[in-house]
Amino acid sequence: MKLISMNPATGDVVHTWPVHSEPEVSYILGQAEDAYQSWKATDLAFRLDCLEQLAGMLRDRAREYGVIMAEEMGKPLVQGIAEAEKCAWLCDYYGENAVSFLEPNEIDTGANNSFVAIEPIGLVLGVMPWNFPFWQVFRFAVPTMTAGNGAILKHASNVQGCANAIESVFLDAGFPENLFRNLSIPGSRVNGVIEHPAIAAVTLTGSTTAGRAVAAKAGECLKKTVLELGGSDPYVILDDADLDQAVAACTAGRMLNAGQSCIAAKRLIVTRKNESEFITSLQRSLELKVMGDPMDEVDLGPMVSINARDELHNQVKRSIDAGATLLIGGEVPDGDGSFYPPTLLTDVKSGMPAFDEELFGPVFVVIIAEHEQEAIEFANQTEFGLGSAVFTANIERGKELAKSYLQAGACFVNDFVKSDPRLPFGGIKASGYGRELSAHGMMEFVNIKTVVVKPAGDS
Repeated sequence: MKLISMNPATGDVVHTWPVHSEPEVSYILGQAEDAYQSWKATDLAFRLDCLEQLAGMLRDRAREYGVIMAEEMGKPLVQGIAEAEKCAWLCDYYGENAVSFLEPNEIDTGANNSFVAIEPIGLVLGVMPWNFPFWQVFRFAVPTMTAGNGAILKHASNVQGCANAIESVFLDAGFPENLFRNLSIPGSRVNGVIEHPAIAAVTLTGSTTAGRAVAAKAGECLKKTVLELGGSDPYVILDDADLDQAVAACTAGRMLNAGQSCIAAKRLIVTRKNESEFITSLQRSLELKVMGDPMDEVDLGPMVSINARDELHNQVKRSIDAGATLLIGGEVPDGDGSFYPPTLLTDVKSGMPAFDEELFGPVFVVIIAEHEQEAIEFANQTEFGLGSAVFTANIERGKELAKSYLQAGACFVNDFVKSDPRLPFGGIKASGYGRELSAHGMMEFVNIKTVVVKPAGDS
């Protein structure tokens, strides 16, 4: 058995990768455990030196990595370069803040000395998806390893070139050999890795179905999990919204990565007052977008696979059959590759796939609400709770809706949702639990240890 990387723009096989056998996996995990035992005892300053080297190499190799992403999963080259550079920014952030995040915290309890110490816990298994094949890995691995842990990657089968490039750059940056390792195995073998005694915890970014399966196995083994799962992010456009701003944000928030993002702008909920103007402006914006070879200067590359494209198209057709109106797109292009054009659906209502399901691709779904209250009700009418956005000229009202009414792990006012190393990232409901990034992300996979010291002989 081999893992296959296939160019989604052409359908050509880029590379095949041998699968690690069970004995090879056990050997790799044993090596990684040994590397971790040494790494956890290293001075933080040394870890930060490695992190600085890693940031520089990511910037130097950004175009190289962008090409690999374009070839393996269809991301436009300029977006892939930006993704590699964002990983370097992540390294910068933890390099600047890890000392304060990890230092002991003195607590006044009346005892002679009480404090909270932060310790690593071991090897953290990251089960990662193909859509942001560098960013998803680095945002779990960098804080995890900086805190003194080791990282084991089980990457998506179709992006093993990315996975191996990541393993190499950690080694080139001076991190110890075997501290970060990629396992070339299919998803069916993840449970066996979770069960391995060397694995201390698991983080997964992927579907809700995969999250439930990993959480069940990890729970059986009493190993902590962080899950970042699907989303059906609502963008609420209120009566007083700046429509040019809203259209630009919704377009950018949906077109990035061909709409294949958990935090894409998936349901655009517009109040009746702005229905006609918003839809007309959005349609004009989409008609200007260029779809094509991801190695060219395009807005939209192919979707990751023919199967993914066909599944999306089926959701579009079922929504139209249920009463949605197709304004542009919605047709599978002739020719090679798994391309799907920007598609705009209106008259979308509850009960249609475009409202109820996660559409993972460049489909813009417009839902009309009669007023603000109904718009918020529609926004929260989903099993997911990853990201959300609200557009309004009343900043105080926007802040209140974001803080207290929209049910999600993140809510942006007058902008599209994006991850940022400085801010915690994660969801609620069927979108998962736990947080990545910021100080909160670094604290997910550590032992937060209470230490109380009483003087000898003090009764």
